[in-house]
Amino acid sequence: MKKFFGLFYKNLFFTNRLFTGLGISAVVFILSFFFPWLGIIPVLIFWALIALFLIDVLMLYRTNKGVFAKRHAPERLSNSDDNDLGVYIENWYPFNIGVAVIDEIPFQFQKRDIWFKSSLKPNERKLISYVLRPTKRGEYEFGNVMVYAKSPLGLIRRRFIFEQAETLSVYPSFLQMRKYELMAISNRLTDIGIKKIRRIGHSLEFEQVKNYVAGDDYRTINWKATARRGDLMVNSYTDEKSQHVYCVIDKSRAMKMPFDGLSLLDYAINASLVLSSVALIKEDKAGLITAAEKIGAIVPADRKPSQLNKILEVLYKERTRYLETNMELVYTTVRSVIKQRSLVVFFTNYESMNALNRQLPYLKRIARFHLLLVVFFENTELKTLSEKQATDLEGIYIKTIAEKFAHDKKLIVKELAKYGIQSILSAPQNLTVNTINKYLELKAKQKI
Repeated sequence: MKKFFGLFYKNLFFTNRLFTGLGISAVVFILSFFFPWLGIIPVLIFWALIALFLIDVLMLYRTNKGVFAKRHAPERLSNSDDNDLGVYIENWYPFNIGVAVIDEIPFQFQKRDIWFKSSLKPNERKLISYVLRPTKRGEYEFGNVMVYAKSPLGLIRRRFIFEQAETLSVYPSFLQMRKYELMAISNRLTDIGIKKIRRIGHSLEFEQVKNYVAGDDYRTINWKATARRGDLMVNSYTDEKSQHVYCVIDKSRAMKMPFDGLSLLDYAINASLVLSSVALIKEDKAGLITAAEKIGAIVPADRKPSQLNKILEVLYKERTRYLETNMELVYTTVRSVIKQRSLVVFFTNYESMNALNRQLPYLKRIARFHLLLVVFFENTELKTLSEKQATDLEGIYIKTIAEKFAHDKKLIVKELAKYGIQSILSAPQNLTVNTINKYLELKAKQKI
């Protein structure tokens, strides 16, 4: 009995309507002192309110299972993307109810507005949907789902607690990866900003000799086969396949800088995942190396069906380190792991020429054996400051410093180009599109 009453008052909440009724009753009692003709009306109002309160309690507590609720969530969440979640709810009462639903979401989101109001008819079912956008990889713990139900009288709410505690993992942006996969398969990459690049010349990979048909390039005519057969014959070529594409991700302190809630490391991880996916669709082999003061994960380039999932699992666990990248170790690892000429995409960040000069000797060595593409980030806040009109002495000083740093970024691109090193200077939000564009450009120019 004690347990029952404990559960009763712990889950019973008064509404504003009840407090309004009590307030009106109190006012009428006060007025009865000045207007005796009110007689017993205040007493009748008070006891009528008490009777309605008891009826409301009986209506909501007549059964132990008046409402059912369950969280609908995916098996894992995608970092930096809008993830769809929801709360499924059923009304088992024989009358209409109003509900307020609270879903206890992980503290990482720092949101206190996951509170939904709705109404349900008898035996009605609803799915209340909402969106969460995580900005860090890792495990996120969800709590219970709580439903506060009220009857048509609306004097009290009864709380139902549904134990829905679960832990969901936030992985690198696989939703973005799937979007690019679908676009690549259907040849619609241009719809999301990927440039259409004209192929230069022929691939080196010969496929077959076939009969000439209208529209074939005259330059592909095989004159020896034509002489033997008596009909025009042409050489047929296919895109060169099985090229190795390695993403080398710098996870040192240079990649800790945040932008729009995500660190630069997370932008690099998302872009490398999409690049690996597109490379595999283009029938190249994708691999991965992560590094800081020591080498992290190494995934040798391959084209197996499980390769992308292997890369995804490795990227999920990567964290920013707080020391500088050991470029000598990166160079020796690249030389020992990558045995043939490959496209090496190095995701890092440089804020000054001095930062580049410390690593440049090792970048030049890597570029001797592989096609090296250095991807680093444009500081969008400094760009905004440099473009802002200065109105006072302090503003002129800030604008000058911002322009100096922005100019250094452009000098870095030119310095890398002097040694035949490809580069991308990209704003974080455009990193994935720019990286895919560059990969397709290099492939079209047959540089890999």
